[in-house]
Amino acid sequence: MQKNLCVRRFLGFLLVMLSCLSCSSELDFDQTDQLKLEPVLVGNLTYFEVKVTDFVDTGSGQLLVDVQNFTPFKDAFLRDNLRRIDLHFEIENTIPRAFSINMVLLDNNKMPVYEIPILVPASNGTTVKVTVNDFFEGQKLESVQQMMQVAFVVQMQPGTPLNATSFGALKLRSSATLYMEIK
Repeated sequence: MQKNLCVRRFLGFLLVMLSCLSCSSELDFDQTDQLKLEPVLVGNLTYFEVKVTDFVDTGSGQLLVDVQNFTPFKDAFLRDNLRRIDLHFEIENTIPRAFSINMVLLDNNKMPVYEIPILVPASNGTTVKVTVNDFFEGQKLESVQQMMQVAFVVQMQPGTPLNATSFGALKLRSSATLYMEIK
């Protein structure tokens, strides 16, 4: 029993001595200058649903326009560290008419910076699905960063007349993926 106690004390002492003599190096905090973070952010951009009656009730029955302020690039951190944007659009049409949707990005003077045209075929009784992707990097990204507003222009194409008993809807969902590089 006495022998076990001596062995344990000796091993404990040896362990303490080895930990005191272990190798270590100085920390180099200058390595933080080489640190590069590359986060990827994904978020919903916009959603709308336009019922067929929204076109019938407008009088003209052909054109809907919605303009909204959209100023994410006022933030210098985002502007300086953004490297790429991917936009993804999903459109569903159950209205028996074709549509053109233009997403127009406007600058501070309400002048178009960039336009994304989307053509949506007419429904034949089933849901028509359209997917569109657009990518921004380099010079294209720099021009889009001037955006202050976004306008959606939905235009119904000529076709079979619609009335108050017509049914269906046009739905748009979109998302944005932002690729950043933070040094």
